[in-house]
Amino acid sequence: MDKQQLSKDILKLVGGEENVDQVTHCMTRLRFNLNDNKKADKETLKNTPGVMGVMENGGQFQVIIGNDVPKVYNALVGNMSKSPNADATSGVASGEKKKKNPISALFDFISGVFTPILPAITGAGMIKGIVAILVAFNWLSDKSSTYIILSAIGDGAFYFLPIILAISAAKKLGSNMYIGAALAAGIMHPTITALLAAGNSSFAGIKVVAATYSSTVIPIVIAIWIASYVEKAVDRITHSSVKLIVVPTVTLLFMVPLTLIAIGPLGSIIGNGMSGGIAWLFDNASILASILIGGTMSLLIITGMHYALLPIIVGSMTQFGYDFIIPLMLAANWAQAGGAIGVGLRSKNGQTKSLAYSTGLTAFMGITEPAMYGVNMRYKKPFIAALIGGAIGGGFMGIVKVKAFVLTGLVGLPGLAAFISPSISTLIYGILGGVIAIVSAAIITYILGFQENNASQAAATSTSTETAEPATTTAPVVMEETKSQDEQVFSPIAGEVRPLSEVPDPAFSEEIMGKGFAIQPTEGRAVSPINGTVFSLSKSGHAIGLVSDTGAEMLIHIGIDTVKLKGQFFSPKVQAGTKVSVGDVLMEFDREEIEKAGYTTITPVIITNMHQYASIESAGRTTVKEQELLFTAKA
Repeated sequence: MDKQQLSKDILKLVGGEENVDQVTHCMTRLRFNLNDNKKADKETLKNTPGVMGVMENGGQFQVIIGNDVPKVYNALVGNMSKSPNADATSGVASGEKKKKNPISALFDFISGVFTPILPAITGAGMIKGIVAILVAFNWLSDKSSTYIILSAIGDGAFYFLPIILAISAAKKLGSNMYIGAALAAGIMHPTITALLAAGNSSFAGIKVVAATYSSTVIPIVIAIWIASYVEKAVDRITHSSVKLIVVPTVTLLFMVPLTLIAIGPLGSIIGNGMSGGIAWLFDNASILASILIGGTMSLLIITGMHYALLPIIVGSMTQFGYDFIIPLMLAANWAQAGGAIGVGLRSKNGQTKSLAYSTGLTAFMGITEPAMYGVNMRYKKPFIAALIGGAIGGGFMGIVKVKAFVLTGLVGLPGLAAFISPSISTLIYGILGGVIAIVSAAIITYILGFQENNASQAAATSTSTETAEPATTTAPVVMEETKSQDEQVFSPIAGEVRPLSEVPDPAFSEEIMGKGFAIQPTEGRAVSPINGTVFSLSKSGHAIGLVSDTGAEMLIHIGIDTVKLKGQFFSPKVQAGTKVSVGDVLMEFDREEIEKAGYTTITPVIITNMHQYASIESAGRTTVKEQELLFTAKA
């Protein structure tokens, strides 16, 4: 994948740089805040090579890339003339801002604050997990200085989480990040901490309620939100010559006491209330809650609502030392892996199998988007199976009350250390619950089955793995999987028969698009190899998609990279929707001129819905004439 070109294509298709307010990325997605989502070409983006999916959630326009998203993000930012994240309002007039409903705005804010800090808390959480493993297996003494140093590295990001959050929230709100950090540092100062711990504190005669701010989320987020308005108000009424002194001074003098007196205690009450509510729910209805959360967690991820759980999880960790939600996230993630694995087991298409197994492994490691969007949601039923698998695995975890003791960031195989406690049984039950989720989702997927997307239509609109063009397609495509029968495919072109491995394009040579044979033409026309219908014809005429009367989906691809000729030397004789019989002329082309222009005319003739067939049987010819048997697709 050419990351530079992909980033340019994405930037163009989201409406250009002028339409981008902010952009960031998580493990697998580019997350855009666009000035107008309607300016983005969603359908073209979905079909762009390198893009796994597109969705809109919480006011964000999200482009799903997969594991290469950091490289694509860096290339995209490098192609922009202004920094898209330097200021939430930079380069955009206020009149251009799109209005959001309150719920969308809330989730946009939550995701915008927490997404940038994920690397910090993920790294710190993994270190905490590693330390837990070392201690559990007696490879490290919890009395040693090494343990103390490693624990401090792991705990640091969580202890000072309010400072990290203050920076991220201030950036999201368009206020000064360093004033935000100073505000958080002020309420976390050791002197303040000791004063609050002693009790009976006051400021200017106003009582200061004792509260703990280390490792908390809600108090600082509320404080930074209010501080952003204070800072901007002071900035508006202050002369430019003294802004540097007055704005931060007034903001801190007003906000730190206000946070200690009112915002912090209120935020602590809200946070503790949410944590306590979750604890009560799991104490009194553990199985029901676990089934519900385990079964709907993937839906929460799709909507972006899972970010709203992070404050609750951190609060539970701080207040109780453990959390019930992270194990259910594991069940949901591994169920997505199971759904993808089920697709791989059921499919007979090599490309689908490869994609399903690779994304299933990624989901097993804790990154679910490739499996969720690239496989399970594409085929629909596997996604439903994954939701059911998450509910089953979550129900088991609710029965045995699996807890997580560490926030690791990645909820998958690398994050299993989160379940290690003084007793190893929690880890064992956590793994068992995850395995139940995988197996359940895989079995249900296999039983339910699915309809594979029509690969031939996509293939007919592309010249190679990197270049694509729109196709003229008006005919309906056969999508229902019926009981297959043998399909005889007659040669559409006179010439030499070659194996697909000799085609200089991995999409064909590696049988990614389908199976069949290639022909090196000796004449300049192509005829129909089957009785059926033309369902797709590329605008350049180089690629023709057909579906036989018995359901075989075929692609005839004349030459490699010949789309670049833009129709020159090609003369189509049919259009999408034309009924054809064996021998009907589909296309005439000037073979010699195409080759003079520097293009090979080797022509793959392939069955693209190979999942409906067991094998390809060659007719045994090394040279072939039009309408002679080329191969048989065996059911």
